[in-house]
This record gives sequence, structure tokens and C-alpha cells, in this order.
Amino acid sequence: MERKRLNAQPLALIRKIKGFTRSIVGDLARGSAPLIYIDRFRNYCTDTSGNCSCSSGLPAGKEAISLKRECHARRLDVLLRVLLIVQQLLQENRHGSKRDIYYMHPTVFKEQSVVDRAINDICILLQCSRHNLNVVSVGNGCIPLYSSYFLAGVCF
Repeated sequence: MERKRLNAQPLALIRKIKGFTRSIVGDLARGSAPLIYIDRFRNYCTDTSGNCSCSSGLPAGKEAISLKRECHARRLDVLLRVLLIVQQLLQENRHGSKRDIYYMHPTVFKEQSVVDRAINDICILLQCSRHNLNVVSVGNGCIPLYSSYFLAGVCF
């Protein structure tokens, strides 16, 4: 993962991430199962300029995620793990790929598509692009290699 220049938006995203996790912990502390609503069939941001246009498309319903169903509990676990990684990327002003994130916990994530879905959900929840999360895509022919804590991609 490479270092990039710092801009003002990461601080706002870090605050949103902390607020989101704080609300989940608060629900658990009160003994109630967290309930998260995620808009579905909506175009999440892909604009690399950092301009979010999430609100330009209307959601076609919401999906409710709670701990009451095992598959939702697993999805929430993955979402929180990826959020932690994204928060670290933002705090350390580093960039990483979705593939890098997958290789941090391959036994937990099981498949790359699980990380891809979590990133999409985070973009929708935080109303930002993947680029704003400091998560980049890796081109074909790139192989992730382990570094000290994060991973780095090497292309051939």
C-alpha cells in the first residue's frame, strides 16, 4: 500500500465510521440487537475525483441487517472488520486494494466477493466512493505481496 497526500475528507469519514461503530456497541450494551438499514439497487459512488453522487439515484428499497440471522451476523462481522481496515488506511493516509484487504483475513472472508460486497455496503452507508475510503482496484497481472502490516501490490 502506498502513501498519498492527506486531504480533509478522511477526518469526516473517520468520524462517521466511529459513530457507526459506537451505535452498534451502544445497541449491544443495552442488550438489543443492532439493526442496520442499507439502501439497495442504488448507484454508489465510483467517481475518482472524490465527488459523491450517491444521492443522485433513488434507492429501490432498504435491506435490514441484524444479528438475529446467522448470515446477517457474519455479514456484520465482515463489515466491521473491513471498516476497521478502512479506518486504519484513512488514519495512516495509506491506500490499499480490495484484494489487499481480502488477504488480511482470507479464512474469515472466504472469497474476494465478500470483501467487494462489504466495500460496496460501506460506500452506501457512508455515502462516499471507494476512492474516498483509500481503497483502490488492482489491475490484472498484479500480485499482492505482504509487507510489515499492510500489503503491497506488485505488477508484472
